[in-house]
Formats: sequence, C-alpha cells, structure tokens
Amino acid sequence: MPKRTDIKKVLVIGSGPITIGQAAEFDYSGTQACTALREEGVSVVLVNSNPATIMTDADIADRVYIEPITPEYVKAIIRKERPDGILATLGGQTGLNMAVRLAGDGILDELGIELLGTSLDSIRKAEDRDLFKRTMQDLGEKVPHSTIVTTMDDAVSFVARVGFPVIVRPAYTLGGTGGGVANTLEEFRYICGKGLKLSMIGQVLLEQSVAGWKEIEYEVMRDGADNCIIICNMENFDPVGVHTGDSIVVAPSQTLSDVEHQMLRSASIRIIRALGIRGGCNIQYALNPESFEYVVIEVNPRVSRSSALASKATGYPIARVTAKIALGLNLDEIKNPVTGTTSACFEPALDYVVTKVPRWPFDKFTGADRTLGTQMKATGEVMAIGRTFEESLLKAIDSLDIKFDYQLGLSLFEPFSRERLLDFMKGRNDQIVFAICKALQKGVSVAEIVDVTRIDEFFIRKLENIVRLAREIHTAGFLWLDYDLYSRAKKIGFGDSYIANLAGVPLAAIVKLRRKFPVNPVFKIVDTCAGEFEAVTPYFYSTYEETDDVHVSGRRKALVIGSGPIRIGQGIEFDYCSVHSVRALREMDIESIIVNNNPETVSTDFDTSDKLYFEPLTKECVMDVVRKEHPEGVIVQFGGQTAINLAAQLQAEGVRILGTSVESIDMAEDRERFLQLLTRLDIPFPDGSSAVSVEGAKEVARRIGYPVLVRPSYVLGGRAMEIVWGEAELAEYMERAVDLSTGHPVLIDKYILGKEVEVDGVCDGSDVLIPGVMEHFERAGVHSGDSIAVYPPRTLARETVDTIVAYATKLALALKVVGLFNIQFVLDADNRVHVIEVNPRASRTVPVMSKITGIPMVDVATKLMFGHTLKALGFAPGLAPDTEFVVVKAPVFSFAKMANVDTFLGPEMKSTGEVMGVDRDYGAALHKALLASGLTIPPSGRVLLSVADRDKRECTQIARTLAGRGYALCATEDTHAALAAAGIPVELLHRDHVIGEIVEDRIALVINTPTRGKIPDRFGFLLRRTSIEYDVPCITSLDTVNAALQVLDRFVAPDAPSVHALDEYSGLIRRSQAQG
Repeated sequence: MPKRTDIKKVLVIGSGPITIGQAAEFDYSGTQACTALREEGVSVVLVNSNPATIMTDADIADRVYIEPITPEYVKAIIRKERPDGILATLGGQTGLNMAVRLAGDGILDELGIELLGTSLDSIRKAEDRDLFKRTMQDLGEKVPHSTIVTTMDDAVSFVARVGFPVIVRPAYTLGGTGGGVANTLEEFRYICGKGLKLSMIGQVLLEQSVAGWKEIEYEVMRDGADNCIIICNMENFDPVGVHTGDSIVVAPSQTLSDVEHQMLRSASIRIIRALGIRGGCNIQYALNPESFEYVVIEVNPRVSRSSALASKATGYPIARVTAKIALGLNLDEIKNPVTGTTSACFEPALDYVVTKVPRWPFDKFTGADRTLGTQMKATGEVMAIGRTFEESLLKAIDSLDIKFDYQLGLSLFEPFSRERLLDFMKGRNDQIVFAICKALQKGVSVAEIVDVTRIDEFFIRKLENIVRLAREIHTAGFLWLDYDLYSRAKKIGFGDSYIANLAGVPLAAIVKLRRKFPVNPVFKIVDTCAGEFEAVTPYFYSTYEETDDVHVSGRRKALVIGSGPIRIGQGIEFDYCSVHSVRALREMDIESIIVNNNPETVSTDFDTSDKLYFEPLTKECVMDVVRKEHPEGVIVQFGGQTAINLAAQLQAEGVRILGTSVESIDMAEDRERFLQLLTRLDIPFPDGSSAVSVEGAKEVARRIGYPVLVRPSYVLGGRAMEIVWGEAELAEYMERAVDLSTGHPVLIDKYILGKEVEVDGVCDGSDVLIPGVMEHFERAGVHSGDSIAVYPPRTLARETVDTIVAYATKLALALKVVGLFNIQFVLDADNRVHVIEVNPRASRTVPVMSKITGIPMVDVATKLMFGHTLKALGFAPGLAPDTEFVVVKAPVFSFAKMANVDTFLGPEMKSTGEVMGVDRDYGAALHKALLASGLTIPPSGRVLLSVADRDKRECTQIARTLAGRGYALCATEDTHAALAAAGIPVELLHRDHVIGEIVEDRIALVINTPTRGKIPDRFGFLLRRTSIEYDVPCITSLDTVNAALQVLDRFVAPDAPSVHALDEYSGLIRRSQAQG
C-alpha cells in the first residue's frame, strides 16, 4: 500500500542511558529510523534522556527533547507537540514499556494518537508472559513447561511439582534483569523475589529448564500486507542457559541442517504473523540437538540488540525499513539502499561468517561473579567478519581490547590439570573458549568436551583446528615457518604478534617474513546478496584470498580510528565524536574512512562514512587499511584511549598522526614529563611521583604523606584507581595493579579532598576556546564519570573560573594541542586550583557541552587538524559566555547485573552511561537529571543511615532534614548513637536485622558511606549489595544525598514538568554573539 498521508508528525521514543542489557544499539537504530522517517517527509519529534548519542543531535530530528523518559515528561512533550503517531519499537525495552504506560494512561485515546508499526495488542502478546504462552499454544508452537506467577507462594508450589533447575524470566524487563537459573530452593527464592519486584507488572515466568539445547535466533521482518522475510538466522556458541547478549553468536547458523533451518524459518513466519508484528522482530528458539524438537523461548516485538547485529552482519538496514513500514509502506515499495536498485523485499545471502563476542567488564570489576546465566553482564560487544568461523572468531577476540589476546587467554589455564579443566568447563563464564582450547592442548578429547559443555561438536572441532595449527607453528619454529604454513596461519585468523609468540621470535622478524613472501590481506565487500547484485555501499572486511573489492580513489582522504566496544570508561560518547569527525571531513570534501569493530554504533552504519572497514583496532589491522588507502593521515583523538594507545605505534611506521602530536600525547600521559611541564608553567598540582616497584611506591607515599591516590598510567576510566590510606594497603595494591599497564609505571599523588572541576577545550595551536566549565557535586575521590556535574558552575568565584581558564589555556598551548583536550582540576580547602590530569583527546563530556552550548566541538577540532583556525571558523578565543539554561549531567549504573561488585563510588569509574537534565531553573534541571538516572527519593517510608565515623557530623544535618520531612529514621549502632546524641528521633536497627528488613521491603532508602569498599564479607558491602539486589535506593556519597535533598519537594510533589527542545537552548550563545 502507498505511504499513509495522515501521518505528518511522529514521536520517536528513545532508549535512555547506556546500561547493561540496553546499549548503543538503540542509538544506531533510532538514528537510522529518524532519518528514514524524514526521508518520507514526516516531521520527527524525538525524546531521549541520553546526551552522549548521535540520536539526540539537533539535525537527527525536527525537534529533539533530552528529557526523562517518564510518563509525566513524555506526556508533556505529547501535549506540546501533538504528534499523529508514536513509534516506540526502536527504543528498546524502555520505549516499549513507555508505550504500554501511555496507552494505559489514556492520553493516546484522548488526543487521537496512534501507536505506529507494531500495535499495543501485539506488544502485550509478546511481552506479557501469560498472553505469550497462550498465543503460542493456540498456534501449535511449543514453549517450555512453565507457569506465570505473581506471588512467591505460587512460585514455590510450581517448583515443588517440576523440580530444578528452573529459569526465572520477569515480564517487561531488559537484558534478563531480575532473572536467572535456580538450582536450589534458596537460589530460587532469591532470584524469584528480585524478579517479582523488578517486573513492571509484578509477573514472572517460571520455566522448566531446557539448558543444554542449542539456542537459535531468527531476525524476521513483516509489513502491513503480510509479506514476511527472514533477514538472518544466528546461532549461539553457548547452549541455552546463557543470555544471548553474553554468548558468542555466529551468523549465519553453522550447525543447522536444511530441514532444521526450514522448520524454524516456517515457525518464525507463523509466529510474526500470529502476533501481528509490523517491522522487525527477534525470535529465540531452543532446539534439541538429538531430535527435531524445539520450543519458543522468547519473542522481542521490537528492534533489539540482535537486530543491530543482524543489520551489520547482513548489511540489511532493519531499523530503517521498520520505520518506513510504520508509515504504511510495504517491503516491495522500499528501496534497498545497499544495492540502490533492488527493493527491501528480499532475504539477504551471506558468503562469509560473522562472529560476535561480548565485551564483559570483568577486567575492571575483578571481584565480580564471572558466572554467565540468563541475566546479561556484558557492557558491549565486538563483531568480526571472515571466510571461516575460525578466522572471524580470532579477529573478534583481537577486537576486545583487553590487553588479552588469544595466547594470553590460553596462558591463564596453563597451571590447570586435565581434571581441573573438565571441572571448570562444567560451569559457564567468559573464559570458556580459552579453557576449551587449553583442554584440547592437554589431550582432552572433543567428545569429552562436548559432553561436559553441551557445545555443539562443530564448534569444538573448529577450536581444535586453531589449536592444531598453533602447535604446528610452535613445533616448526621460525626456521621452518615457510610460505605455506604462514599463509595457513593468516587464513585461519592468527595475528602476526601471535605467530611471533608461537615461533619464539620478535614481532619484527615475522613482519619482515611477511613482506618477503609477501602475504597481504584483500578486502571484501558486505553487499547483502553474496554478489548477486552490485552493492553501492563501501563496507569492507579483510581476509586472505586473491581478489580485492576495494576501489582506491585519488581523492584527499583521512582515516578515523573508532573506539571499539562499549565498556566502562569508554562509552558511546566516543562513537559520537567519531561520527562528527566524519561529517566534518565530508564538509571539507575529504574522503572519510572509519576503522571500527562495534556492531552497535552509528559509526559502523553502512552510510556514515565514505568507507567502513570492520576490523580489529590493532596496529597490524589498521596498518593494513593504511597501506591500502594511503590517507593523508590518521585521526586518533576521537577513539578514546584505544585510539590514543595506537598513535605512537602508527607513527613509528611512518603514518602521519593528525592533530595533537604523539610527542605531546606522551608528555601529557608520562607522569614525570607532565609534572616537569606544570612546574615550568608555575601551575599547582598535587604532590606525587611514579613507581614501578613496591618499595619505590612506599618511598613516594612516605614523602608526600597518606592518604594517596594511586593508578596505573595509560589507562581509561580510572581503571584500578584507588585511594590508599596506609603502607600495607599500598603494597597490596601494587601487587594487584602493576600488570594492568604493562611497561608503564604506577602514579602516586597526594589525595586532596576538595571540589572537582573540569573543562573541555579546543585549540588550534595558537588560540584556545573553552566552551564551558563543569562543576562536580561530589568531592574529589569520585571519578568524574561517576559524578553529578553542573554547567554553568554554581559555587565557583569569578576569580577561580578565571584561574581555571588561564591554566587550561597555558597547558593547551604548551602541549601544542591541535584539536580537543580535557583538563580536570581540584580546589583545596583554600580554593587553590590544582591540575589533576590532562587528556589530549575527546572526553566523555564533549557531547554534553556541545549540545548545551551549541559549539560543535568535534567538527571544529577536525577542521583545525587540516589547517583551519578558530578565528577563521568564527570562534573567539577564551571562555565562551554562559548559557541562560542550566544542564546537570548524572551518571547511570548497572550494579544490579554485577553480583559481588561494591556499589560505593570512588576514583575508579563504575557507571555505564549518563543522562542530562536541562532547564532555565537549576532545581528543575537537577530533578530531571536525577529522575532520568533512576535515582529517585521515595516520598515517605523508613530511611536507614549507616555512615563512617568521618561522615557522622555531616550526616546529622541530613538526618535532621529527613526527619523534618516526615521520614522515619533508623540507623545502625554507631550512627544511631551519633544521631541520638544530636537529639534526632531515630530507631536503633541492629546490624543482624538490617539485611532482613531490606529483603522484606521495610526500608525505602539506604544512606551508607563505606570505611573500606573492597571486602565482600564486610557488613557495609552486604548492605549495599542487598539494597541493589532488592531495588532499594542506596546512596554512598553524602554530596549526592545533599543534591537529592535540594530537589526533594519535586520528588514528593512534582510540579507540572517543563520541557525544552534542543533548539531552544543549543546555539543560543553563538546566535547572541552573531547578533552582537
């Protein structure tokens, strides 16, 4: 049918901040969908609370609202904008849940607004576990033996009948939140209790486990004329029992027979038709490996994480097509942008293998439970493409960026005996692939491994191929490493560094051998149709064959290195920067080339850059692209620490690094050289030094005095950064942390307890522009990424701001920065400004500052790298004027997904994402930010206070305020004594009873500051973890509590919300300057 003419304006609901279970894939999907809607002449209104995304840029939609995704705020936007329809299936579980709540509220019926694409009825059939089960049964499709419960008594009755193991799946949650596999009654009560509380409708599905069966996914598309196509089918490396977001996933499926494929394909089409879904959806199956029996596990009636993977794996733009179907277009009426000639009504064909490997945060949270189950733990993922499973798997492992390549992974299990390896493989964790390979090395048979792991024999045989070839190279050594053996190694996916390790020679020897043979990769195109039609999208992967698909142009060109997988400390904000850099290159008519490996992001969309190379971000792979394309230079500023760490290696190969020089980068990163620079510039800094040994560290700490702040150099996100209070603690830290930054020292600074401030700036080598100064709420000691921050600053004296700007300007010019930089400062008790660190690259606050000020920092920085100046681009040097709007940035955490991780905030970053609140009124902006971050203060109830001795005086005033607002206060022994002595009415709650009170839902809010945060069996740790597990707000910084108290009235009795579109405040500064 033709496009609907009655839909003039559409509201797209985004997914909010990055969390475990809902990451950058929805930024990618939402951006693609908004673009698709505008192509059809529809006015697009977007609501999303995440400022770090391309999706919330002013040019993605006609009106962009960076506001909390809550019913009150979304309804305010609806009343202001009056859209004709709402598209909610591109915002993950957040968007879907909001659509259900809006429909229940009645506002859609009141204003005659239609849910576009998949209907509310279809959403409920897929998301409500009871309706889903009945729909499948009516269709004749099997589901696991299960029941729906809303009470613990009913849940226990079910397991009494069916026994263990049992899978718990809460309704309307994301990433398996609140779910899990229970093997005992104690485990079951714990998991089910959480699930009932976290489900939006207080409902969980209990399933008899089919763990051990194959998990297969189908990505399906349906239009309004009932045309259905299969975009892609994918197979999990792990059997059922591991969340698909935590499993290695392969496309297309490798082990299905044609009979099995056709059976599941037909079932997928029946299911999407029965549910009435319009657009893309994901269907997950469990398939019995011993028969043709299968059951339907789950249907996602929306674009999902797997949709993003399927899009990148096939080149088929699922979100784009879904958006056009929502406007009434059918598949045969939508052009396939990859070929430019065919319609979207075709099923992609793959002549390559795609492997996705999750990126877990266990390198950061070393004490976390690494066991994998039905609740997702990965923060991101990488994707690699090869001609074989082996090649794509090894490229994916190389892409993980964890100082942990294939061989290092194997070395972890070197001390394990054969029996210990078999025992280890009975469980599921992130290191299973390496354990299997080590077991094969030690003579464990394929059959034994299959029996223990339930992983398909096909995959174990493929791992055996890798192990066998590695052994062959090791046995041959360098002298016998001939052309045939080296070529086979490259074709299977071995990097040169791994081959060098196996052969026992320096990397340079292998590189020389490679040039002698020569053996070089070719680049193949991803065209969606296995060469049947000519593709117009230059989207490439490397392999070792004969023919090459790349046409190398004679244009000016630059290569942008992306940031790789989403991880704590390096999130979506760096992808935002990479995309903006590419756009600036296009404006200058310079061919843009991106190298990246993250399937979730906008930077790896098929039409973002002039050329996309989906490759590991290693020196070898980047140099392969450089030698192919011969760019003018490489941009490393926007890819986070991943790209910065490649700069010196690339320069050593003769590659020109655009922007700030490698020499300046090293000066900022090398502690001794940086301190010498600060001394020369007469800029204060915390006293400190570096050390490479325990004794050296002790000597530094004795000289400057405890407490000290310690961290490895050349890392991101404050990884392994801690405040250390004594010598024994320092020795223990050095033993744990030195390996984190191999070859680089540990930095030791005097810890200053004061206010933190940071600036982002742009420098052309002669002039410096500071868009704004951000003031942190939490005192020094909380990582900047975990701190609430406000712009413009509220408590800084003019003189202090002037000093900060002067220091920033002096540093940028002294470092000869060309492009972006970020500087963090701390103010001591006398308001003296000290520099903490300088990052000569983009930071995580660049998107926030760009959006609130309207200064396109990345675009400007990119142009400066090609000789433009700030003045020529129309920017006056110095500090830009403050806006009349206030923005508050707040962190978002995913603690509920990470068992055994302490929730207290310190110098090591723990947040997975961020939100932004903006308003003319400071209180309103702060309230929006806290609300959007999920930090809400309950309007009444019991508040538990348990704080360290150093915080008791400050806590007294907080307790007095809470009591005055009618909250019932209770406290543990020492805190109770301090509050009672101050005359505050407070109930004594003995430590032995605290955990039970939280579990039984008799505590509404916990305020706890830790004495130490590293020991899992301490009371404070158990208190904080239990609060998170049972969804009780737990605040560990009194600064954060004070911020929340400032807007307490808004939580208790919220005003009618004010909402502001981005174009109402972004760019006000530049417009006023132009008018002046």
